[in-house]
Amino acid sequence: MVRYKTLVLTILALSAFAANSILCRMALKAELIDPVSFTQIRLFAGALFLTPFFYAKRASLLPAKISDGRAPVALFIYAIAFSLAYVSLDAGVGALILFGMVQVTMIGAAIFKGDRLGMMQWAGIAASLAGLIYLTAPGLSAPPLVGALLMAAAGIAWGVYSLLGRSAADPVGATARNFLFALPFVFLLLLAPHSAHVSPLGTALAVISGALASGAGYVIWYGALKRLSAMNASIVQLAVPVVAALAGIALLSEPMTMRLIIASVLILGGIYLSMRFSVRGK
Repeated sequence: MVRYKTLVLTILALSAFAANSILCRMALKAELIDPVSFTQIRLFAGALFLTPFFYAKRASLLPAKISDGRAPVALFIYAIAFSLAYVSLDAGVGALILFGMVQVTMIGAAIFKGDRLGMMQWAGIAASLAGLIYLTAPGLSAPPLVGALLMAAAGIAWGVYSLLGRSAADPVGATARNFLFALPFVFLLLLAPHSAHVSPLGTALAVISGALASGAGYVIWYGALKRLSAMNASIVQLAVPVVAALAGIALLSEPMTMRLIIASVLILGGIYLSMRFSVRGK
């Protein structure tokens, strides 16, 4: 029964994470909302959904560490870069760049801290970087450069956010606090010059992305993490770009190019290799 519950929670969480890419791309591709407004509504909806979890645990609004204060900044940078990138990127391509850069950032931080890597781990990192370079290299099927760079920035920011939150004793409470503390940046966006346009459907997609795909998705994921090893938790996340790509094909009529397939094999395969041998080596 416990294994079945873990499986269900894991599938729901990964589906929610992939849904963020689909919902954002769906809203922006059809020009139902502008990317800045999508970000504002998404973060506000996420904060609103997570606030009851925050107060239910009677957590302190004041961050316990300096790193806790940096986390909302990283969350905001991820969210705005994510939305701006999906103005031009397909859902599957965006998810692959995002996920690849998240893992590259986290592995790079480990190397910077002095972790020693084996030959297979270096081979995995090299394969992942080669996949990212191949995916974004100039060519007829290459994704728009600006969109790719923005999504890479989103991936780095999310990687930093994940690193800052690794030691959180109460991850759900910390996530709720980060969403709440990201709201001042949301209001600052009102001062940024942009062509705002918001439709009811675009608003609904942003709310679903913030409250369900983000807020509820994180709560469900942390519930699954209690029963998953660090190794399994890392590996199952490899499914997110795949799910996003398949959903993009089915729901948004996005193409499955040979470039995307080869890049996916290199990036995801390389990350799997690095994770596998990292855990074995410890």
